[in-house]
Amino acid sequence: MRAAAMKAADEVLEQEAVEDAKKFRSERDELQKKLSDMTEDIEKAKKEAAESTDRLVRLQADWDNYRRRTAQERLDERERAAEKLVVSLLPVIDDMERALEHASGVEKDATSEQFKQFVDGVSAVHDKMVGVLSKEGVEEINPAGEPFNPLEHQAVGRREDKDAYDETVDQVYQKGYRMGKKVIRTAMVTVTYGGPKRPADAAADKGSDAKDGGDKDPGSGNDAAKEK
Repeated sequence: MRAAAMKAADEVLEQEAVEDAKKFRSERDELQKKLSDMTEDIEKAKKEAAESTDRLVRLQADWDNYRRRTAQERLDERERAAEKLVVSLLPVIDDMERALEHASGVEKDATSEQFKQFVDGVSAVHDKMVGVLSKEGVEEINPAGEPFNPLEHQAVGRREDKDAYDETVDQVYQKGYRMGKKVIRTAMVTVTYGGPKRPADAAADKGSDAKDGGDKDPGSGNDAAKEK
């Protein structure tokens, strides 16, 4: 009787242990599912945060590019407007300089005091205009005696001069101007020809000839060896 009671008690305990184990496994599985769901939510949130950060970075980059582009466009527009104004003033300066040059050739005794005052006034206005343009980065191109530069000079004629270096600016008919690094008007000039080459050009030609001669020497030596 006692053995049967103990056996029944053991069976009850065993059944309770089985039920507890099932309950524990169920709770464990539920917790694991919740943990898995939370992990997925965290990964999803991380992905969304990364995408939002990328969008923010792109928006910031686009905004910075827009600001730089608009600032550069405003600067370019200002430079174009300033260049257009300067170019429109250059003929006025040309006329003033021609008038002053003509006035300087008039006999002093043949001019009245009033005319002299007028010339001085024109000269003052000319100097003031040149000064204003200089502050805007405008420089004149007056290349008399300099080597001809097709980027800054426009040849309108040629003159033979055996005493001057070849391709030298002989006479400037109209000065050119540059604004900053940009040439806004080329100088109209005449160029010499028929004279000696400049030392730099002559040295370059000599080096080229030496190279050509060096290329020919091996062949000449081989021919000589063959003849022997």
